[in-house]
Amino acid sequence: MNLHSRAFETPVEMSKKKGQKWWETGTRPDYRFSLANERTFLAWIRTSLAIVAGAIGIDQFASHLGSAQLRLILSIILLLVGGMLGGVAYTRWARAERAMRHQADLPLSFLLPFLALFTALLSVGLAWLIIAFD
Repeated sequence: MNLHSRAFETPVEMSKKKGQKWWETGTRPDYRFSLANERTFLAWIRTSLAIVAGAIGIDQFASHLGSAQLRLILSIILLLVGGMLGGVAYTRWARAERAMRHQADLPLSFLLPFLALFTALLSVGLAWLIIAFD
């Protein structure tokens, strides 16, 4: 009997095996949980793409919405947030997958409060632009 089996290793010890990728460590989770994690990742990617599409829409089709410089700044902010959200979505997916492989608690994500605050501020800012420049 091996007293130091993989069941007693911590997630850090398991992920530090030389030459092993993180997706090769731990135990394979139930495929339903992995697929749910993937669907969540794809939802974040869709949100990211919608923000990028909004940036392009403001830049190309909202010529009546403030000055050209203001539209450019707003479009760049939206493009940066959309790109960052897409990148962070992958790290969120990988962290959740790693936690499931090691039967650990799912990590908390700062994406939800960030996106909620960003959407609220964007809505107020766009409402002000529409009212002020109409």
